[in-house]
Amino acid sequence: MKRFIILSICLLFIVSCFDGKKVNYKPASIGAINTLAVIMDTRLWEGSVGDKIREKFAAPSLGLTWEEPIFSIDHMPKSVFTGPTRHRRSVLYVSLDSLDIAQIQTDTYATPQRIGVIKGQTEEQLIANIEAGADRLIASYKKLELEETQKRFLRSLNKEKALEEEFGIRLRVPSIYTVGMQESNFIWIDRQIPRGTMNILAYTIPGGSLSNDSTLVSDIIKMRDSIGMKYIPGPDIPNKTTYMMTEKAFAPYVFITKVKDKKAIEVRGIWEVKNYPMAGPFQTYIIDDPERDRKLVIEGFTFAPATNKRDYMFELEAILKTVEFL
Repeated sequence: MKRFIILSICLLFIVSCFDGKKVNYKPASIGAINTLAVIMDTRLWEGSVGDKIREKFAAPSLGLTWEEPIFSIDHMPKSVFTGPTRHRRSVLYVSLDSLDIAQIQTDTYATPQRIGVIKGQTEEQLIANIEAGADRLIASYKKLELEETQKRFLRSLNKEKALEEEFGIRLRVPSIYTVGMQESNFIWIDRQIPRGTMNILAYTIPGGSLSNDSTLVSDIIKMRDSIGMKYIPGPDIPNKTTYMMTEKAFAPYVFITKVKDKKAIEVRGIWEVKNYPMAGPFQTYIIDDPERDRKLVIEGFTFAPATNKRDYMFELEAILKTVEFL
């Protein structure tokens, strides 16, 4: 019995240490996706400093059918930031202080966690630091939220091989999604949501496509509209042709980016149905795949009338960004 006790103590010591360093175990972080806990005095929150935070961190998300903030903000005074409240995943801490900083702390009280710390000696300094540091903080929070969303997919993944067989790619798609249509060079995956659907499309275009910068946006619209006409019909209306197309009233947002170290074009905008009052947001990645002399097009779009769509589109973005070329 004594030997067993001694062995147990030794094993506990070994487990709690690594390379001579004590392992600091931290609780798992908590919080809804795309929710930011803002820790600051109520007086600052209700004044010009709070206005600047709302301007930056609750700015409208791009490409949605109506305004929704990039983050839902939970304000709380410093006295509340204790115990489990400190385990929030995305945190912004703002305070008057002798220091003048805007920085990011990682996994301070929980893991994974990002705490943006903004301090200044005056309210004017706080506002200036918020202005200067907001973009970097927002990018860090969004990366963390995407990773958390993608991690949650692992609980139950779709095991269908349609994307691998047709395009030689893999997406981390939750099992609630199913392949609804598979044809030569086109796959449509979808899931049911309250009052609508979430959808993923995949197809390819020749490698030399979309090479003219001066006509890039119009060429992307023509590409999308041709796919909608061929594969995505609207409701059956007598004497009318209906299909999904890019909304005519507003040009989509187009960005040059990278996806898995491959050059890509990101497109965010609104789709509509020709000759029928239906619309919703879409997000498209057109990814260079020079090894196969093609561009891979993967798109997510949502149909959910009279419903907030930010988090639906964020889930689709998280899925699309898991793409692997096999």
